[in-house]
Amino acid sequence: MESELDRKTNMTTENTPWWKTAVIYQIYPRSFKDTSGNGIGDIPGIIEKIPYLADTLGIDAIWISPFYPSPMKDYGYDVSDYREIHPLFGKMGDFDRLLAELHSRSIKLIIDLVPNHSSDQHAWFKESRSSRDNPKRDWYVWEDPKADGSPPNNWLSVFGGPAWELDSTTGQYYLHSFLKEQPDLNWRNPQVKEAMFNVVRYWLEKGVDGFRIDVAHFIMKDPDLRDNPLKGSTAPDIHRSLGEYDSQIHLYDKGHLDNHLVYRELRTLLDQYSQPWERVAIGEIHIFDWQEWATYYGEDLDELHLPYNFSLLAVDWDPKQVQRAVDQQESILPRGAWPTYVLGNHDESRLASRLGPENTRLAAMLLLTLRGTPTIYYGEEIGMTDGQIPPDRELDPAGLRQPGWNQGRDICRTPMQWANLPFAGFSPPGTANTWLPINSRYPEINVENQLADERSLLGLYRALLRTRKARTELQLGEYQALADQPPDCFCFIREHKNTRTLISLNFSHEPRTLQSDLLKNGSILLSSHQDREGPVRRTLELRPLEGCIVVL
Repeated sequence: MESELDRKTNMTTENTPWWKTAVIYQIYPRSFKDTSGNGIGDIPGIIEKIPYLADTLGIDAIWISPFYPSPMKDYGYDVSDYREIHPLFGKMGDFDRLLAELHSRSIKLIIDLVPNHSSDQHAWFKESRSSRDNPKRDWYVWEDPKADGSPPNNWLSVFGGPAWELDSTTGQYYLHSFLKEQPDLNWRNPQVKEAMFNVVRYWLEKGVDGFRIDVAHFIMKDPDLRDNPLKGSTAPDIHRSLGEYDSQIHLYDKGHLDNHLVYRELRTLLDQYSQPWERVAIGEIHIFDWQEWATYYGEDLDELHLPYNFSLLAVDWDPKQVQRAVDQQESILPRGAWPTYVLGNHDESRLASRLGPENTRLAAMLLLTLRGTPTIYYGEEIGMTDGQIPPDRELDPAGLRQPGWNQGRDICRTPMQWANLPFAGFSPPGTANTWLPINSRYPEINVENQLADERSLLGLYRALLRTRKARTELQLGEYQALADQPPDCFCFIREHKNTRTLISLNFSHEPRTLQSDLLKNGSILLSSHQDREGPVRRTLELRPLEGCIVVL
């Protein structure tokens, strides 16, 4: 009899879950399109741009960063009401319309779920901090001071300083893994779990297609609250420094094994709503012990569908390093698990700034041809670069709280550059100012300019998305790196039901040649330069920084 794991592993093209073949597009709502003239993007702005998403790009799903009511201490990741829309972004009717119009265009909607912490302005926390005997006291993590009045242990906030804040009213400390205005929920309290699961039910019943779960590995901590060991340095655990936070080995303040119990229950809940279409759980998990990271799929693929894989953000832009990261992911995945890849998001320096504009085409081809579900961050498709943020316009608490550590994330959150118009076409005429400065390069880097040029970066993304959608092997095919590769190249095959396609990426500023009998009947389908196609006859000449998709 076929097991549940075998069923998930042996799915055919006809019954493949939508999230396996989808390309996801991340929208940071404050920065996508402003229709009200207040300088802040909104839900009606996303609705206005559905034709761009559906017809111009042809993406399959969007993930929207938080739009909930919030004091905006961490720009939406401090939620004060999990079931409403912040007035800055519109009304619930706008959300309902967005969902309906996306679904009418066969685009799925994934929303952010922030389960580790709420805002200190959430009604739950206001009750919790009101007194030690309040019924919601145990909904958050409260502890007595040590004998000397110091915090209960040495845990640190990701944003710098202790992870504990003394409440003068009740004389106890509460835990906050991030800002003090973001108290951690106590997931060991069954009432908290049920309350958050009810939030999930609420949005599922509205019809959302899934959740991207913020800091998914944080929710369960060591129940004994043991001190973290010290590292003796501030060498980063992940690809970018987190300042003072990096001075500890974070054994006890996140990643407890009990996380898996929660995500198995969450998966069971999602499965109850997975008819007539499947709902997806995507987890933000910054763990670079890949064996541990892979456990979030679940032993029977019964936890998260897609733990986000940030490996390509952590390696040097070098073909051997990139291939090693891909091969490592492929080798570590549980049987039947499906990979993911990202090259940017709302926490990272922009792709074009991080790798250099000359590498954006190669990066696009890599992202959209690897095995797995890719996520494109808004603006990557036109090569947006990091914004220039004057000190008096800096807003991100990660940067403001740790000056000198280069923590600010405002640079990758500047408004979308739609046209060579005032405010880059992001805000309507008459707007006083935008919430973050418009990137000064908007007159040259914008959607309108690139739509007029089929060989622009946007033109390449469009061609890649069309090619991916037309070829099952690029959506579902197996991955195999080529054994013999030219120097400075990463070449791999995607194969599905005897259909094979070769992707060859030249990372060098010099020409490279691939010679192989595999190419004897090969034909170039798409070049990253968008200027050639046709037969190759055993030899593929790659120009500097060129990638080619070759049908074998």
